[in-house]
Amino acid sequence: MEYRSLGRSGVQVTALCLGAMNFGNPTPEEESIQIIHAALEGGINFIDTANVYSRGVSEIIVGKALQQWARRDQVVLATKFHGEMGEGPNERGGSRLHITKACEDSLKRLQTDYIDLYQMHRPDFNIPIDETLAALTDLVRQGKVRYVGCSTYPAWKVMESIMVSEMKGYVRFISEQPPYNLLDRRIENELIPLAQAYQMAILPWSPLAGGILAGRYSQPGSYPEDSRAARASFFANRISLSGIEVGTRVVELARERNLTAAQLAMLWVKDQPGVTSPIIGPRTMEQLIEMLPLLEKNLADSDRAIFDELVPPGSAVSDFHNTSGWMKMRIG
Repeated sequence: MEYRSLGRSGVQVTALCLGAMNFGNPTPEEESIQIIHAALEGGINFIDTANVYSRGVSEIIVGKALQQWARRDQVVLATKFHGEMGEGPNERGGSRLHITKACEDSLKRLQTDYIDLYQMHRPDFNIPIDETLAALTDLVRQGKVRYVGCSTYPAWKVMESIMVSEMKGYVRFISEQPPYNLLDRRIENELIPLAQAYQMAILPWSPLAGGILAGRYSQPGSYPEDSRAARASFFANRISLSGIEVGTRVVELARERNLTAAQLAMLWVKDQPGVTSPIIGPRTMEQLIEMLPLLEKNLADSDRAIFDELVPPGSAVSDFHNTSGWMKMRIG
């Protein structure tokens, strides 16, 4: 089993992380718990969720699963804060007030005394980073949080946080969780080099491009009823004709290698320079089982040039930053 360092922390995590976004909606609780247990039994030791996933239901399910597992100390548990959790003006964002309450609420839902990796889900451009980092530092000193990270930050904002932490003695982000897949490689321009230089873990979300790279879509505007695109307009906006064409080619390449398209696309992300642990988000047990063998597989070096021809390094044919707010460039 391959383990990788979680940034400069020294914590060892598996090369795949179990994402819990689907747990509770659309995946029912009982099936979600079965998936979590199967992932842990299959060797994965890293789970990522967020308080906004199904408005806390995902955290509740993860908490129940870990209580039943009864080996909490063997799991690296990550969750996130920032998103709207209520109607009040302080039920979101990166303020001390919200962070303190959000952490307490997540601890209760997760049925745990501590969170291994507490991540800010999106940057808050209205709150000074000093306030956010100071609040997170207090949580670490109180023992409620072990490490802190961020998600979907522009590279300059990550750099700002590192410098403020260094200047003021605050805890430092050890990880960044960006969108990254073969269809959107833009983080290779600045974020990946930054993470490598400052020993930050990269935990890509949507490594399969939401199923586009698994050959799930045949044309823009035509979506399977149970697909993510049919359920969410923000995802449908990520589907482009160019992306579908690349996905079709990945299906062909995978068939030649006796892999599924999803497996080949995930291998590419997992073994890209700078990547620590891509987040797999299974909706079904079958989708999890498809991914588990990749824990002990690697992408062939000879395949890298083929992928670079499909989508050149640093470029994009689909827009997976379309929910970030700060990315001005639009694709398709």
